[in-house]
Amino acid sequence: MILSPIEIITRKRNGEKLTEAEIQFIIDGYTRGDIPDYQISALLMAIYFQGMDAEETAALVRLMRDSGVVLDLSDIPGPKVDKHSTGGVGDKVSLVLAPLVAACGVINPMISGRSLAHTGGTLDKLESIPGFNTQLDLDAFRRVLHELGVCLIGQTAEICPADKKLYALRDATATVESIPLICGSILSKKLAEGLDALVLDVKCGSGAIFADPAYSVKLAEALVATATEFGLPTVALLTQMEQPLGRGIGTWLETAEAIRMLKGEAEADFEEVTLTLSAYMVWLGKLTATLDEARERVTEKLRSGEAFALFRKLVQVQGGDVRYLDSPESYPTAEHRFEIRATTDGYVHRCHARTLGQVAMLLGAGRQKKEDGIDYLAGIEVLKKVGDRVQAGDTLAVLYRGTGPIPQELIDRATSAFAIAAEPCQPLPTLLGIVDEKGLRRWM
Repeated sequence: MILSPIEIITRKRNGEKLTEAEIQFIIDGYTRGDIPDYQISALLMAIYFQGMDAEETAALVRLMRDSGVVLDLSDIPGPKVDKHSTGGVGDKVSLVLAPLVAACGVINPMISGRSLAHTGGTLDKLESIPGFNTQLDLDAFRRVLHELGVCLIGQTAEICPADKKLYALRDATATVESIPLICGSILSKKLAEGLDALVLDVKCGSGAIFADPAYSVKLAEALVATATEFGLPTVALLTQMEQPLGRGIGTWLETAEAIRMLKGEAEADFEEVTLTLSAYMVWLGKLTATLDEARERVTEKLRSGEAFALFRKLVQVQGGDVRYLDSPESYPTAEHRFEIRATTDGYVHRCHARTLGQVAMLLGAGRQKKEDGIDYLAGIEVLKKVGDRVQAGDTLAVLYRGTGPIPQELIDRATSAFAIAAEPCQPLPTLLGIVDEKGLRRWM
């Protein structure tokens, strides 16, 4: 049968179901460079509006996975479990979680992404440590996994090349917010890692992919259901992203906060999300009989300093300068800073995650385009969050920039992220719910 991109685009535009052969034709053709960006852009927009059913989504995941190498890590003893976050503001969990679960015996082959738009990327945070090499080839990746049980790298040319091309195009064509396309991107990479289990952190709130929690639940359910179709045990935690996670927003600010947590100093929400995700990884890896036992194990490995010691080894092995782990205060400081202050007494009722993430990105902590550079010193330190009591003159947040003065427009936008009212309000919950193969099991 002779297939045509135009016919496939037309069928999906009209809401018809694509066959596996049609999806394969598109994936193979685009990966080889035979189908141009403008036709794939049209198809992505058609999928964005018309969606894909479960069968189409599973085919998309499988064919994207099979566009490159699927790792076989069976020669490395231990359960292979990874975590993926759908992206948020101040989300530095992976930097602590990866060495923490490895210290518990989980093999964690983490392939991460970069900062884009208002959300941060694990690779850029790691690269704020001078010398840290995230671009290891697969042979080096295997060697580090054998040695330490954990390795943190970016997507290689061999793994899911279809996703690498499609993701860049999705961002440029405003089609990121599509559940089947998100499933294709996330799960193709995770299935290519040769995992035994997967834990997902699906963010809910203004700083998430979907600001409406109902869509976040649909995304979590689709991800878990699709992963289960491939025989990959998966759970998804729904976590709060109405305000930033922890205090730091920006590459080095977040890395430094992760180092502090590994040394025993952490914000409550950051620690709660990290320990809960880590416990699920240890439990799904069948290293403990119960989730409670897994929680005890990860807590002990964090408190004992074993996780920090392993992270220090990982940074050394991947070429990073460990002096900044031992003494984070010796890291260069931003030349420009501005304090956002409360103008009235009261309680913080809003600390808008997306606004602060966007301001941090415009300060230089993130990218508007893939090719943009990163200012490692740029970002925001959030000092007051929802529920906190403040007095006029108290500092709500500090803006940092290393590459030039801070524009008044960004100061005004950051100020608008906060709302203060006279009446008290409750702090925002951190953990919202959990989705497993049976769907939304409960709201927490």
